[in-house]
Amino acid sequence: MPEALALQGVTAGYGETHVLEGIDLKLDASESLSIIGRNGVGKSTLLETIMGHTTLHAGGIALQGRRIDGVPVHVRASAGLGYVPQEREIFPSLSVRENLEICARPGYWSAPRVFELFPNLKTRLENAGSQLSGGEQQMLAIARALMTNPSVLLMDEPTEGLAPVIVQALVQVLARLRSMGGLSIILVEQNSRVALAFSERTVVMDKGRVVYDGEAERLRKDPEFLASLIAAQ
Repeated sequence: MPEALALQGVTAGYGETHVLEGIDLKLDASESLSIIGRNGVGKSTLLETIMGHTTLHAGGIALQGRRIDGVPVHVRASAGLGYVPQEREIFPSLSVRENLEICARPGYWSAPRVFELFPNLKTRLENAGSQLSGGEQQMLAIARALMTNPSVLLMDEPTEGLAPVIVQALVQVLARLRSMGGLSIILVEQNSRVALAFSERTVVMDKGRVVYDGEAERLRKDPEFLASLIAAQ
């Protein structure tokens, strides 16, 4: 059975600038993975490369065993990639209902099911995206990605800028998504505590490369080792 997602020798960046160098990464079906590292080491670029927003200089990307490098972003999304960008990128002039409907594809995830995860959104159904709080906008961004019924969900720093109480609620939602199975998830997260609690496997990046790919528990139990991996060089 092919991996849900596989990157082999991926070197990518913006134009002629290389940000990622020789990334090898595999994600199994229903597996969750967190990615941590300092700002500017290429974590967000990795997700954008998977989605097709960067220049791929070398290597290949496969989704469910099928090569997707070289195909447009919308084709990758249709093939099963869901993306929650760091900037959220909801449609501010559209209502919550319209934000969800415009992205909906047939499958397990429907409006009633995302409202089970995010009941606040149901009460704000006719409010425009611009009228939502930061936490509600982040909930909508995740709900919208789920409505595409992806096989692989990419999330870029979903807790950034949120109040602690909102972060706690969001962490509970992420744990529920992970435990449901059927969805492979890559979580890029600046908050290492959240990242290490989210998944059994964690990747640490530095200078566009993977410097650790292994058990999150080892990093939780050895803060000095974790600090050595993410410390500024």
